[in-house]
Amino acid sequence: VQLQASGGGLVQPGGSLRLSCVASEFIWEYYAIGWFRQAPGKEREGVSCISSSDDRLYYADSVLGRFTISRDNDKNTVYLQMNSLKPEDTAVYYCATASKKGVQDGTCFPHGNWWGQGTQVTVSS
Repeated sequence: VQLQASGGGLVQPGGSLRLSCVASEFIWEYYAIGWFRQAPGKEREGVSCISSSDDRLYYADSVLGRFTISRDNDKNTVYLQMNSLKPEDTAVYYCATASKKGVQDGTCFPHGNWWGQGTQVTVSS
């Protein structure tokens, strides 16, 4: 398995969840890792990306200030801490390989076509 995501669930508005994505050594070396989400009837959105080799980060405007992406190089793991969750954050979240150059340039888009399984995040009272 190249990417394995976990951590979704049901949470009330204002609550928090942390998603995890474990990557293979190959992916960790050559790609950035991103979190992408898709809600029913909506287009896929790049939520946040992080490079494994420098400090470049990307956040979508919709999550800026509420979500924090981080990495653990010893565990080849990327985390997405989601705070102050809103009903509009409800979606299936996927981790995927992303372009390192894209993150350096301030963008976040899938690259390399490796995807973890989706994890459902539902924000509802």
